[in-house]
Amino acid sequence: MTSPGSTTRSEPIIAGVVTSLVGFTSSFVVVVTGLRAVGASPEQAASGLLALTVMFALGTILLSLRSRRPVTLAWSTPGAALLASTGASYEGGWSAAVGAFLLVGVLVLVTGLVPALGDLIGRIPTPIAQAMLAGVLLTLCLAPMRSLAAQPWSTLPILIVWLLAMRWLTRWALPLALATALIVIGVNLSVNGYDGWTTASWVPRLAWTTPTFDAAAVVGLAVPLYIVTMASQNVPGVAVLKSFGYETPWRPAMFVTGAGTVIGAPFGGHAINLAALSAALAAGPEAGADRSRRWIAGVATGSTSLVLAVLSGALVTITAIAPEGLLEAVAGLALLATFVAAITGAFDREEFRIPAALTFVTAAAGVAFAGIGGAFWALVVGLVAHGVLRKR
Repeated sequence: MTSPGSTTRSEPIIAGVVTSLVGFTSSFVVVVTGLRAVGASPEQAASGLLALTVMFALGTILLSLRSRRPVTLAWSTPGAALLASTGASYEGGWSAAVGAFLLVGVLVLVTGLVPALGDLIGRIPTPIAQAMLAGVLLTLCLAPMRSLAAQPWSTLPILIVWLLAMRWLTRWALPLALATALIVIGVNLSVNGYDGWTTASWVPRLAWTTPTFDAAAVVGLAVPLYIVTMASQNVPGVAVLKSFGYETPWRPAMFVTGAGTVIGAPFGGHAINLAALSAALAAGPEAGADRSRRWIAGVATGSTSLVLAVLSGALVTITAIAPEGLLEAVAGLALLATFVAAITGAFDREEFRIPAALTFVTAAAGVAFAGIGGAFWALVVGLVAHGVLRKR
């Protein structure tokens, strides 16, 4: 018979394992979709997924052990959605994207060292930043309905499972939707066959890409990716920890996430940051009543993520052989809650509604000008409109 004491000791470990499983399975498709959109081959996308997972796993373990707080890190899911929306709208291809990732890591490092840079990001009105994110997410959030129209019998089971799980097993809705998608893919392969089993890459491998720096990629990809990562991940991550009574070790966190992004960039990792929504699982009551022991949940999260990193090669191979648009539908479901929060925040304040609307439609249109993607121009349009329309 299990004693109450042993149950109490295991609570943070179980919470950490759940945090890692839910965070990884609910958003890895978004990451793969984003990396492929900016020019990564399946092997390079698998390398990026592996590098991101290892970097944020090690960073989570380090920060949790050092601070004795449940500090969890993650890849930038909104940032990956930005990549998917932007695509390769600049010259230089994948190596230029890698150069942009490297610059994002440097900017995060500088943010930890120079508080004024963080203050500058904080001066961007929240409704405009949220409107840009909502516009970027819109295309991916439309994917479930597009997939339903194109292949109803493959997509319908995924939507049904997700909707029912949202009613009774909310935390596991996205992992269950992913599991359903994998079953659908398996059935499809058994019916239609697949000739690439022997040539497919199932084992994770790191693939080096020498970064190049393209002005359009720096302005149109690196700058919006940095802003989205800071505004949609790092700042909410601090707020989540604070809501459970923990102060975030800001400078060490920025150093670890910035250095992790710099190290992972040449291997295809776009950005790592403080976890936001999934952080609540490791920092909240699910990790045990004793708040002083919840840091163990952070260590368990990082340790489990290291195990999941082994699956990166196989998962990217599966996404490559899946019916077109099917896993993008899962990605759209994964981003739906983020889209709702962003669109609500964008239009919550009346004085910002017109600038936010202009920001949203510019980002959603995905219009590139001078080789620079729509996310950057969305910020420019929103800030200019706000400057002209605000009441003095």
